[in-house]
Amino acid sequence: MTEVSFAKSFLAALDSRPLKLSPDHVEDPKSYPARGAYILPKMPKPMSKRKATSIPGQERSLAVAVKSLRNPPLDIKILSQTPNTSVLDIKTAVSQETGIPVDKMKLLHKKKPVPDSKVLKDLTSEEETSVEFSVMVMGGAAAIKSVPAQSEVAQGQSGGEVLETKEFWDDLRGFLLQRIRNEKTAGDLTNTFQAAWKAKA
Repeated sequence: MTEVSFAKSFLAALDSRPLKLSPDHVEDPKSYPARGAYILPKMPKPMSKRKATSIPGQERSLAVAVKSLRNPPLDIKILSQTPNTSVLDIKTAVSQETGIPVDKMKLLHKKKPVPDSKVLKDLTSEEETSVEFSVMVMGGAAAIKSVPAQSEVAQGQSGGEVLETKEFWDDLRGFLLQRIRNEKTAGDLTNTFQAAWKAKA
């Protein structure tokens, strides 16, 4: 009971004292003591960038650029390559597009030769989405194989044999109908052409 009586007497003594602040009192900010600016401490290590999280099971894709300012000048872009794509695969793709033999090419990454066994993930970081190679061609433009142009040969019947087939005249009728847009006129013209050809033959 001693504690209770002491608390009551203490609260009574507080109530008897006059209030120093009114209920609607507002402190003037100008009366606050001056304080210096607070500066946050420097981080011991810079914060690392958050890595882009890929969907589970999805492999990141890389864009490969192969350039050469020398003879022959090249500027080839190979898109959507996996990190496990080898340098030999890149050389093969360039060879298919340019006709340069694979054994005549040497790829350089950051001015250093890259062996064929290297893969793209060995040359890039996790954040990079592209990689650039410079190519050196042994023998220059003379190393490019010239592939003779092959003319396409029409297959099947040709010449007068085609004119003896029903398919030819049906195709002619369809062409005339598409142009004239009148079925009767297209049929009459087809019959006229066919009769004229048979009369000539």
